[in-house]
Amino acid sequence: MTRTRPPGMNDVARLAGVSHQTVSRVLNDHPSVRPETRDRVLQAVADLGYRRNLAARALVTRRTATIGLITTGSSLFGPQRAFVAIEEAAREAGYIVAVATVRQPTPTSMNTLLDHLLSQNVEGIVIVAPHSQVLDAIRSFEPSIPVVVLADAAHVPGHIHTVSLDQVETGRLAVRHLASLGHEQIAHISGPLDWTDARGRLEGWQLECREVGVNPVPLIQSDWSSERGYDIGRDFVRAGLPTAIFAANDMIALGVMRALYEAGVRVPEDVSIVGVDDVPGAAHFIAPLTTIHHPFARMGKVIMETLLAAIDGQDVTPQVLPPQLVVRHSTASPR
Repeated sequence: MTRTRPPGMNDVARLAGVSHQTVSRVLNDHPSVRPETRDRVLQAVADLGYRRNLAARALVTRRTATIGLITTGSSLFGPQRAFVAIEEAAREAGYIVAVATVRQPTPTSMNTLLDHLLSQNVEGIVIVAPHSQVLDAIRSFEPSIPVVVLADAAHVPGHIHTVSLDQVETGRLAVRHLASLGHEQIAHISGPLDWTDARGRLEGWQLECREVGVNPVPLIQSDWSSERGYDIGRDFVRAGLPTAIFAANDMIALGVMRALYEAGVRVPEDVSIVGVDDVPGAAHFIAPLTTIHHPFARMGKVIMETLLAAIDGQDVTPQVLPPQLVVRHSTASPR
């Protein structure tokens, strides 16, 4: 007989030979259900193709299992990896993500997106805020639900929660590694300084150079691209090379390495290079790139833990995740 309606929870209960309440407990991952009963219910769910009615659930529980995610829509590795990590962590926690993209973050556009997400009854909002425009725009936020921003707490109003990757320590790690190898001249190619990530890495470079007594070569500003890194690498060849370069991301480092290769400059024999991000393929650059790895998967989980704790009314504190140095073959002691 042709089914005239989608399967419901009662159908699952009937097929599994359990109560409606037991099915509910299994679907909500309640610990009191015996493993064999859980398996029987899940098999019935699969056999029937049952899908929970989230709208009905929301009416009963006043919880929609939906969070909002505001991004700038950047295709760069860091923001994209952050987006993926947050979405994966939300899904693992049983939440759906409603995504809103803001190309030109202003107080007006950000508040419009906030209202849009609130109209969808999201339980909380996550904002990926990689540069100062976004942070400036959220200063006027007065959200009625918890908001977590991927940014340093020092740049965010106190009523908004934060999780951040330690960008200052990122710069410090790069300099500390190069100084430990004996380098006394360490150049830094920064990202665009309206990005908080770039400013944090620059600050770390400056602080650690002073601390270990290394001479910082004058700062060179870049965008995040390998094309700009290539141009800067050619400028280095013409003007004179330091013994070590700390590039603000792996793509800049890749461009620099290409320019040095074309000029017959060897990495790491003549120049050591450190990047940031540990992008896929960094281990197969020529030479394999020493870089700073950021724990994006862990970051996504911490963001969700922070947001869900705030939704439940718990006290939460800013979370800062440390980077990790990944040593490969692009760094060595200076000749």
